[in-house]
Amino acid sequence: MKKESMKTTIGSIKLTSKNYFKTNILFFTFVISSIINASLLRFFTVKNYFDLPPFLADIAIVLMIGAIGYFIKPKNQFKYYMTWSIIFTLDCLINSIYYTNFLSFASVSLLETSLQVIGVSDAVVENVMELKDFCYIWQLFAMVYIHYKLKKRDYYTEVAKVEIGKVRAVNTFAVGLIFLGFFISTLNSVDISRLSKQWNREYLVMKFGIYTYQVNDLYATLKSQLNPLFGYDKNAKAFREFYETRETPTEKNAYTDIFKGKNVLFIHAESTQQFTLDLSFNGEPVAPNMKKLATEGLYFSNFHAQESVGTSSDTEFTLNTSLMPASSGTVFVSYFDREYVSIPKLLTNMGYYTFSMHGNNGSFWNRINAHKSLGYNDFYYYKKDFDIDETIGLGLSDKSFLRQAVPKIQKINSEHQNWMGTLILLTDHTPFSDITGHTDYEVNYKYQKLNEETGQYEETVAPYMEGTKLGNYFKSVHYEDEAIGQLMLDLDTAGILDNTVIIIYGDHDAKLKKSEYLRLYNYDPETDSVKSSDDPTYRDIDYYDYELNRKVPLIIWSKDKKFQTEVTKVMGMYDILPTVGNMFGFSSPYALGHDIFSIEENVVVFPDGNWLTDKMYYSQSRGAGKVLNSDETISADYINHYTEIAEQDIAISNSIIVYDLIRKTAESESLLKNR
Repeated sequence: MKKESMKTTIGSIKLTSKNYFKTNILFFTFVISSIINASLLRFFTVKNYFDLPPFLADIAIVLMIGAIGYFIKPKNQFKYYMTWSIIFTLDCLINSIYYTNFLSFASVSLLETSLQVIGVSDAVVENVMELKDFCYIWQLFAMVYIHYKLKKRDYYTEVAKVEIGKVRAVNTFAVGLIFLGFFISTLNSVDISRLSKQWNREYLVMKFGIYTYQVNDLYATLKSQLNPLFGYDKNAKAFREFYETRETPTEKNAYTDIFKGKNVLFIHAESTQQFTLDLSFNGEPVAPNMKKLATEGLYFSNFHAQESVGTSSDTEFTLNTSLMPASSGTVFVSYFDREYVSIPKLLTNMGYYTFSMHGNNGSFWNRINAHKSLGYNDFYYYKKDFDIDETIGLGLSDKSFLRQAVPKIQKINSEHQNWMGTLILLTDHTPFSDITGHTDYEVNYKYQKLNEETGQYEETVAPYMEGTKLGNYFKSVHYEDEAIGQLMLDLDTAGILDNTVIIIYGDHDAKLKKSEYLRLYNYDPETDSVKSSDDPTYRDIDYYDYELNRKVPLIIWSKDKKFQTEVTKVMGMYDILPTVGNMFGFSSPYALGHDIFSIEENVVVFPDGNWLTDKMYYSQSRGAGKVLNSDETISADYINHYTEIAEQDIAISNSIIVYDLIRKTAESESLLKNR
């Protein structure tokens, strides 16, 4: 009797399950395809495709969203699931493209800056988009195909006879909550803390999956818009306590006031990486002019950009304010109207006239408004102030731009006793392909090869980096270097260099893939190919090699002071204001960076929470780091100390930006004084 009862029960379960799956084909197609795409994205990006937590999180999100579809009549459910399939597909596609370029994931807040893509559309198509980025589209074809097949056999009419939508919705949502519960059980306090802070996006996708990350990002974006209305007191208190207890060196050093009273001209060398100054092809240096200036001046060879999604604009902000980029969106677009203490404002207070010049549209990165907010008296740009007689890539060529800038600087120099200017170069901006017709610099490999017939050695040319993106980048850097060399000659001829300090900095790396560098370091001219990894001379490039190679040059040069000094201490973009300020006689009470000559051990904090000292590079997303000196012993306390500093710097900087704390603190102090 018991056996028959058991058989009846099992049979009933089988029949119920069979009927359930038969009447939920569209739902399961949606769920399975969405989960596959989420896993594919992690496969192509963070590589943790076998980890259980993000898989559980993705299932939970998809099930709960899918459950809502049961409130819709079966004949109309396809529209709902197809809409979400499009959203999920676009989410995966956009994040795949974004990760390829920035090694991070996109944010809803970036919708505010999406129009910037129009200005760099060539770069997006040529450098960023790959075939793998479109593999997610299969979900849409699968949904349409299944829908067509189901409709053909009158599936939706049959489902309508048996489906009780509310019951299925509640049950499915409950299953989603169960998966969510299992997922939450895998989290610890650090995971939850990072989810709330949002800035370490790679870690979030690795741990929470792409859909949970995006839902949380939407919440964080909406929260950031409401933050100025809520949470001010808490953040203002943390801000006050941070600066009241922060110790900064006040002692003078050998560089204090050495440039006081001099003019200063910053040259924003677009996408220029430090290693290009030491690179040559066939005995011809890539950047001989910048190398010469580096040899003669102060050369910071371990200098790192700290940009986030705002790339060049982030660098301009961090350099001028010694603050970090915004954790959500970009300062130049979302928070340009805040009050900042900046280099142009500090020099204006000392009687300087300040200006900036650029060969692109003033609206790009909202510079026309952001530069005014930073304190520049004037912004000269593109068609408004320059003749567009030669364009390369995104705008006016560097050579034409700098040639036209010189007479403007001459006029400024004649009208103002002291001035500070920033020249923002452009030609070296990705995608680099337009440069080929504007330079004859060769990136091939010339060598002597034995001619077996004649017995003589003959010069042979192998393509090497010719025709590659990295090769075109080197040509672009060489072109930029020629433009800078001519600028220095023109400024000297005009007598401007007699009382002007030149500061050249790379704003960020070239955003090229690791595979490009593998060819550079492992080229075999005999076979015109990359050596096998089994070759004993093969040079691998791991995560840390790639990250550390992203450093950019910083050169401080003066005609009458030949320092001939290389500074190898690690330094970040936010260290420029305090370092240069010490030389010119100004300072900011809100600077997060340090005067590099007044600090024993410096740390560079990156917007994703990673940090770098002379001893170690530490990756928050990986929870691991690389010791840079094999003789050093790094303790857990050392890592925890700098991790805490990194998180605090990011949090304080973001509070200043979002809550406009500098302005509001000044207003509060003014009210107290007037009481």
